[in-house]
Order: sequence, then C-alpha cells, then structure tokens
Amino acid sequence: MSPATDRSRHRVGPLASTAREAPMLDVDALLDDPETRIIVCCGSGGVGKTTTSAALALRAAERGRHVVVLTIDPARRLAQSMGIEQLDNTPRPVPDLTWPKGTRKRPTKAPRMDAMMLDMKRTFDEVVESQANPEKAQQILENPFYVALSSSFAGTQEYMAMEKLGQIYRDAERDGTYDLIVVDTPPSRSALDFLDAPERLSSFLDGRFIKLLLAPARGPARMMTMGLQLFTSALTKILGAQVLQDLQTFVAAVDTLFGGFRQRAQQTYQLLQTGGTAFLVIAAPEPDALREAAYFVERLDEDQMPLAGLVVNRATATSPEDLDAEEALAAAARLERKKSRTVTPGLLRLHADRMRLAEREARLRERFTAAHPEVPTVVVAALPTDVHDLDGLRQVGRLLAGS
Repeated sequence: MSPATDRSRHRVGPLASTAREAPMLDVDALLDDPETRIIVCCGSGGVGKTTTSAALALRAAERGRHVVVLTIDPARRLAQSMGIEQLDNTPRPVPDLTWPKGTRKRPTKAPRMDAMMLDMKRTFDEVVESQANPEKAQQILENPFYVALSSSFAGTQEYMAMEKLGQIYRDAERDGTYDLIVVDTPPSRSALDFLDAPERLSSFLDGRFIKLLLAPARGPARMMTMGLQLFTSALTKILGAQVLQDLQTFVAAVDTLFGGFRQRAQQTYQLLQTGGTAFLVIAAPEPDALREAAYFVERLDEDQMPLAGLVVNRATATSPEDLDAEEALAAAARLERKKSRTVTPGLLRLHADRMRLAEREARLRERFTAAHPEVPTVVVAALPTDVHDLDGLRQVGRLLAGS
C-alpha cells in the first residue's frame, strides 16, 4: 500500500476559464482513489472542520472504503452525530452504515467506519509503556515533570497527534484494518503546528539545558564537573533537591526513550509529504476565515505538502433563477407604491439582503482565487439546521460532492 508520489493528481476538475473562476474540487474522485490514504482537514476555528471530516469519512466508507476518522479537536459533537456514546483514544465502530442512494454498482467491500478522539496523555503513556520495561515505565508515568508535560505542556498535543497518526498508519499497513485515515485538526494556525513537531522535539532534546542535566561527571566531561556542580547547586537552592532529582530523572528518560518518537515523528512528516496524503483547507465565506485559508495554502506549499483543495462551508445558497438584489428591491418598491398590503414587499427585501450577502461571499471567493488560481474549490451551502446524526452527515457529504 505504498502511496503515489505525484502530488498534482488530486487537483482535479477543469481549468479555470477566467482568473476569477476556481477549478472544481472532485471530492468523490479523491475519496474513491485507492492511492488516497490520508486526508487532513485544516483551517481556522468555527468553519466546520469536524463536521467536514466526519462527512468525508462517512461518504468514503459508504462508497466502499475502510475508514477511521481521528479528531484532535476537543469538540464532542462528532460522537453525537455518529451515534457513538463517547469518543476516546480507541477506534469505535460507527453503526448503521448504508450504501449511498442511487448507487448502481455496489463496492465489493462492505461499508466500515471507525471514529476516535486523540487522548493526548493516553497516547503519551502508550509511548512510554511501549519503550520501557514495566518498572521503568511506572517510574516515568509517576514522575511529576512527566505528568505536567503529558497533560498540558505547550506543543504536546501536536507531538501526540503525529505519534497517533503514524501509529494508526503503521497498524493499518500491517493489519489491513483501514485504507483511509481522515484527520481533523485543532483550530486556527496551531492546526499546522503538528508539522513542526519533529523539529521542536529535536530542539528540546538537543538544547543546552538538557545536555547540562545529562552531562556525565567523569570521562571527557571531567573538566566541566566543577562548573556543573555549581550549576546544579544553584538549581538545588532554587528548586530543592527532590525537584531537581525528579527533573534529572525525567530528562534522562526523555533522552533515552523518546529518540524513537522523534524518528517516528519525522517518518510521519515524510508520509504527509507523499502523494498518498491530501490536505483539504476548510474555510467559511468570511474575510478572516479566507485569510487564514490563504495562510494554510501558502504554508502547505512551503512545506511541500500535497494540497487537494479548498472547501468553503456554510455559503449562502442561490440559484440562477433567483432575482438579484436590485430586481427584488425594485419589485418591493413597486408593490409599496401600489400600497400592497401583502407580506410580499417585506419578503422581497429579505431576499435582496440574502442576495447581497451571496454577492459579497462570491467576491471574497474571487479574491482568494485571484491570489491562488490553482487551488480546486468546492462551495458547500449552509444547512437550515445543525448536523446531529448520520443523515445530516450524509447530506453534507452530498454537498461536498456537488450533488
């Protein structure tokens, strides 16, 4: 199951005929392509990444893929919409999957979809337990510095997201459990921080402070022993002997145990750069969200990550038959001059407001496309209600596919 190396193959759809017209993103082609092994949904907060991730995973599963969706967003709506009582670090099967309506030829594989939510501390604990003997692992798990790091240290979530993604992918390669992994990411620009996890971890392990705490008192370091003793003596006065001992124990454990994690994180980073991975940038038709989307697109290009396209969620729906804003306002004015006592003039003015909003959203999308004309785009109309079940996710999936 080696991923393809052609990063351009996900850029599907016709070429733009004008500078303002983006190429269309063919979501079903992306989901049906057996070479697509990982889909990463990223974007700013509140744009519907979690719902989009779940809808993509569900549509892929019901088209014959074996899918797992991993969310590292703390929102719990994903579990509720898929009929799962609680999401945790263990994949849970999604019940009641069906074949898509109107499917002429059913896939050979039955629908299968699992869902899980990253448990940052549990994933960190699993790394420790897999790399150390039971006695050593227990020492580390009870170390106060480890407890603080694994629970709330800045960047730990991104490190563990890389670890869990790599873990799922390796298990799927070995056992054939999944042929597609859909990843939901944290909100805002931190959604791409997991791309920096290997470098940040390397900087931490290679830092001067860490090397001082690990420096031996004999051998080549004998000449610096006196200076090290002064350094540790000063730290002891500030922190206390037990705190310093706990810190040194933790640092030694990190150095010996998590070198393997650093290597695995780098391997996962390389995996994300292959053609088997597709990044989808999720946005709303709003200035701030589309600015963030532009940042994501540029950052992905800088890191040579394969961008599949842009999803613009919650757009104002219109049709070619709709009156435009000026026509609706003119019709309302004519009825008011005739002293019409119906509700029609008010409805026409509401329609005009809606059309103006749609025109504003279209201008924002055109501005994005003018700056990034090569990015395939799909526009998903806003739903009248929140998504709270599988049928709602199926409806989102159909909209993503342009149906």
